[in-house]
Amino acid sequence: MTFRPRILVPLVALATLALSACAASPGPEITGSGQCTAAPLAWAVGKPADEATMRALLKQSGAGLINPIGPETITSRDHRPDRLRVYIDKDNIITSVQCG
Repeated sequence: MTFRPRILVPLVALATLALSACAASPGPEITGSGQCTAAPLAWAVGKPADEATMRALLKQSGAGLINPIGPETITSRDHRPDRLRVYIDKDNIITSVQCG
């Protein structure tokens, strides 16, 4: 196999493009402690899990992370006080909201 310098330039450009896609985007701005509180979120059960509802849940919970969980989603048992888990059925309807 012979080394071809002409191939090197497109490969470097492709690698640079691929790595730039890995750059972290800023997360949500957390106001307050970042601790999740699910008590005021009962209104969401039965609502569609659309973007507006999920944004409202994240804001009202005070959580730093929202984790939508569908019927086939496998979850871990780790506890994170800054995470809101939103359980969604097969029809994209919210069935439960829990912190942790």
